[in-house]
Amino acid sequence: MLKILIADDEVIERTVLEKKLKKYYGDSCDVLTAKNGREALEIYAQQHPRIVILDIEMPGVNGLEAAKEIRKADRSCCILFLTAFDEFSYAKAAISVHALDYLLKPCDENELISAVDEAIRLSSVNEEEQAVTEDLRSSSSATSQLPDALSSRPDSGTENLQREILSYIAAHYTKDLSVQEISDHFGYSEAYFCKLFKQYFGHSFVSYLTDYRMKKAEDLIRTSRLSIKEIGKAVGYPDPNYFTKVFRRVRGVSPSEYRDAGDTAAANGGTQP
Repeated sequence: MLKILIADDEVIERTVLEKKLKKYYGDSCDVLTAKNGREALEIYAQQHPRIVILDIEMPGVNGLEAAKEIRKADRSCCILFLTAFDEFSYAKAAISVHALDYLLKPCDENELISAVDEAIRLSSVNEEEQAVTEDLRSSSSATSQLPDALSSRPDSGTENLQREILSYIAAHYTKDLSVQEISDHFGYSEAYFCKLFKQYFGHSFVSYLTDYRMKKAEDLIRTSRLSIKEIGKAVGYPDPNYFTKVFRRVRGVSPSEYRDAGDTAAANGGTQP
């Protein structure tokens, strides 16, 4: 059973996150909770959860410190941070942790589930292969991840940067596109890029990427006769079961049901909603 650890010093926040995860994943995952970073490390040492959600500001051992200790022991664990924009000067210190996403408090449910879905997918990747990949990325990007990269960039205009980001997503969404990869490309720390992306587009990077892929999948379902497996692979989901799970969560129906509804509408001379 997949284990997910939530660490937050606010009991209401922990309870809300736990309920959201249990609502979507039910008995398929075991949700563990900790009230601070020290307790999170103790639980991690005993239970070895594959996904860890850490509040940054916690008394004693904070989220960043806990994440660094976890990363020393396990390079394949998926780490998500909970933070607020006014804490990003602190979050920028998390460069070496390679977090999957930085979620803004109060945490949007769709962004939380999108991030955890992606973490679940990554957790199924062979750990040895993932460790090698991270080593290669770390060695190639160590000098480019600067906390204050924004101030060092020429002022080419917000709109130009937004277009560049969207163009990069459009060119790479079919691959295993991560926050680390895209932030490296634009010369930002992962934390700062997440903040910038949220400000520009109103969604977290992972949530936006998921929705973008689902829209592309819808287009292929409507306009091609590719199999569902082929469509999933074409939009960045090589595991057909995982693709179906994400599609159903985002669109409310499975890819096959979506295609059947479109075929029925076309036969009746209508259009698919």
